[in-house]
Amino acid sequence: MSNGKKLTTSWGAPVGDNQNSMTAGSRGPTLIQDVHLLEKLAHFNRERVPERVVHAKGAGAHGYFEVTNDVSKYTKANFLSEVGKRTPMFIRFSTVAGELGSADTVRDPRGFAVKFYTEEGNYDLVGNNTPVFFIRDAIKFPDFIHTQKRHPQTHLKNPNAVWDFWSLSPESLHQVTILMSDRGIPATLRHMHGFGSHTFKWVNAEGQGVWVKYHFKTEQGVKNLDVELAAKLAGENPDYHTEDLFNAIENGDYPAWKLYVQIMPLEDANTYRFDPFDVTKVWSQKDYPLIEVGRMVLNKNPENYFAEVEQATFSPGNFVPGIEASPDKMLQGRLFAYSDAHRYRVGANHNALPINRPKSEVNNNQRDGFMRPDSNGGSSVYYEPNSFGGATESAQDKTSSFEVSGFADSVGYDHHDHYTQAGDLYRLMSEEERARLVANIVGAMKPVESDEIKIRQIKHFYKADPEYGTRVAEGLGLAVPQV
Repeated sequence: MSNGKKLTTSWGAPVGDNQNSMTAGSRGPTLIQDVHLLEKLAHFNRERVPERVVHAKGAGAHGYFEVTNDVSKYTKANFLSEVGKRTPMFIRFSTVAGELGSADTVRDPRGFAVKFYTEEGNYDLVGNNTPVFFIRDAIKFPDFIHTQKRHPQTHLKNPNAVWDFWSLSPESLHQVTILMSDRGIPATLRHMHGFGSHTFKWVNAEGQGVWVKYHFKTEQGVKNLDVELAAKLAGENPDYHTEDLFNAIENGDYPAWKLYVQIMPLEDANTYRFDPFDVTKVWSQKDYPLIEVGRMVLNKNPENYFAEVEQATFSPGNFVPGIEASPDKMLQGRLFAYSDAHRYRVGANHNALPINRPKSEVNNNQRDGFMRPDSNGGSSVYYEPNSFGGATESAQDKTSSFEVSGFADSVGYDHHDHYTQAGDLYRLMSEEERARLVANIVGAMKPVESDEIKIRQIKHFYKADPEYGTRVAEGLGLAVPQV
């Protein structure tokens, strides 16, 4: 007997199928993107009850998102369904590599994580202030982050590891160029863009899908910090960005961003000149122009930093109907890794905390575990399927299907052009911007002890643009490599 209640995930989104795992065909294997399966198994493993490993230092704020353009022909997501609709949201900005007490003004990407409290459950868009990333497969992520952390013996940052890894991972060149440019140190958290970075899938009410990329454009304008001023602030006011955001909102100077998307027809993924699921690449806006979606405004500071900013948990796997994953290999790994990090760091019941709890009703069969802050499901039915009026699956909310093919194997992307987009970015820069980029790279690479590592990296710069590589080589006092 059904009482009409929908079975939901812990983030309040309805479950379309609770009997069958998502597999590649009827025989499988099982797909890691079945986040409902992963959540059920991972929570069950923790039913008997630390600083973030990455993005430890952060600042957050509450606000709202308002739809300004009708995109319902692309997605059935309820919170995007009509112009003027407002959805409460929370955002957390962060640095990547440093510890909780590290300085705000270091050269580092900035996390840009947005939680939308929609009527169909929480939707998390967990991106950065850059449209690309250093790697494109999640299997490399722990190794990459290790290079950004401290040496196990000296406990000091290790430029040898940083540049050794990058020089052996040419796919990082595009993001390295962005990081070492002026954009590597934003003036404030208010004066930078945000990106979903990955490709996602939107599905409309008729079941038709498109690929989508997200762009948050700051209404404050992009501003960056001079290297010397950033270093001075890191010593004198290491919480400069945190303070600036808090004071701006406290003074009624509410920061805002316009959200745009790029839309790609599904079939274009097979013919586009770059793999559209490779997170080290961008889509040309000439090919897929920006389409306005809405406006995000931050208008309320947290009342308690720990309760709201530190305990806020985000996962790119927290979808709502109308928004789905793509085959992006980096995204596929993040679908599992983020929620699993929160189960370890905050606890199996992190989604029941006030800052993470959906505004919509949650009906699932997860019980017990450390620090259960709610009624633990009361006396309600605690399994499904059931004959006692418990929550049941809703077939209309199943994820859309897509075709997969090929052999099960450890393989990379078919496309290996790591240089064109990095070179295009270099050539777009003014001479002053190029000079600062080269100076930043030279300064960062000088402490590297191995000339072999330096030359290996210079070859990547040279392949992107001969002038790029030549200037870095000259700055380091090394011969220009013959490429």
